[in-house]
Amino acid sequence: MSETQNNFLTRLKEIQMDQTDTWLNYWQRYSDLGTWQFWIMAAFFILPLVILFFFLDKKKALLFGFYGYNVHVFFTYADAIGANMLKWFYPYKLYPLLASSISLDVSLVPVSYMFVYQWTYQHKKNYYLFLLIISAIFAFVFKPILLSAGLFSMNKGTNYIHLFVIYVAVGVIAKWITNLFVYFEKTQIKNTQ
Repeated sequence: MSETQNNFLTRLKEIQMDQTDTWLNYWQRYSDLGTWQFWIMAAFFILPLVILFFFLDKKKALLFGFYGYNVHVFFTYADAIGANMLKWFYPYKLYPLLASSISLDVSLVPVSYMFVYQWTYQHKKNYYLFLLIISAIFAFVFKPILLSAGLFSMNKGTNYIHLFVIYVAVGVIAKWITNLFVYFEKTQIKNTQ
């Protein structure tokens, strides 16, 4: 490694350490357990998981769980990219060392999408139609509420249409990956019989 590269990496590490320290300081001052914002984020994290425990179709838990995990992964990536590019920002976090909003990425959005997928699967309804509905609710109802409450902000020309497209894209990707793995499983079962 050249000296120039090493100096560059050293500076990046210093910036990252400073950012970590700043987030910890900010969180302790404005977003810790003594704030209502913390408890809203905690509710967004805990309540969907409790509801999932009681209402998940346990007979198809692996299918719906795999789908939900896909939503979680791709929504986390999309959310982190947008937040790192400062397209949007979450001023309050459940835990200061995690990027973006763990409450939304890990719990609220994936669980909501899982219930849409479960319902459309059980009732043989058009998944894509209901994906558009849940995506619209998140992009055009939920995010404006977060924005007005000061729990979310948009920057650099980002608008609700952009958020809607991301919500739809995540739901489509999660469904297609789930379908692909279901296809693999069914093909393997057929080949072994």
